[in-house]
Amino acid sequence: MKLDILAITAHPDDVELCCAGTLLSQIALGKKVGILDLTRGELGTRGTPEGRIQEGKDAAAILKVTVRENVGLADGFFKNDEEHQKAIIPFIRKYQPDIVITNSIHDRHPDHGRGAQLVSDSCFYSGLRMVKTFDEDGNQQEAWRPGQVFQSVQDRYIVPDFIVDITDFHDKKVEAIRAFKSQFHIPEYNGSDEPQSYISTPEFLEFIIARAREMGHAIGVTFGEGFTTARKLGVKDISQFI
Repeated sequence: MKLDILAITAHPDDVELCCAGTLLSQIALGKKVGILDLTRGELGTRGTPEGRIQEGKDAAAILKVTVRENVGLADGFFKNDEEHQKAIIPFIRKYQPDIVITNSIHDRHPDHGRGAQLVSDSCFYSGLRMVKTFDEDGNQQEAWRPGQVFQSVQDRYIVPDFIVDITDFHDKKVEAIRAFKSQFHIPEYNGSDEPQSYISTPEFLEFIIARAREMGHAIGVTFGEGFTTARKLGVKDISQFI
């Protein structure tokens, strides 16, 4: 199953927080989009790994992505090394995305920056035919390298290289975030007596919405999502910027 875009991030809910609006906008254009979570978020202060997997499925249904899978790496303790790269490469070759979106290049949570570099390096090595990987049936996979890898802007502000207008999809993005009811401030959630965390306060979701407004304001729209890229972007027709 070939995808146009594969979002690969460290934790369940990272995609919803940082690039769900962009994914929704691409799905509306007919693109095939998938999500790959690197870990189950088992070190999270609230909820359970099993619960977060289910919340991820609920969010995926809201976003209407084609597929959502989990690599099963250790939350907090994965590394950017051969073992972990070879755990990710089979997914890249399986779905052959043209674009990969990943975590921020550096952020408050150390998994984000490390995850971004791990994904970027895995995308590169996925294009080397001498790196051998096999699918679920034991068949050797063909080499595949995405055309672009984009990093999101998450908790810490980073000047974006480009911003996507998500105004028409922002409400649905917030709905997908709220699917992770164990993680964020959802008053009706019956586990709200769990310990508070950095992301479970009412102010955190307000911040996420304010960040989207900030990004949108920068390009003259209501809501936006910002991204960075290691490769320069180019166009043949400058009217694409209008």
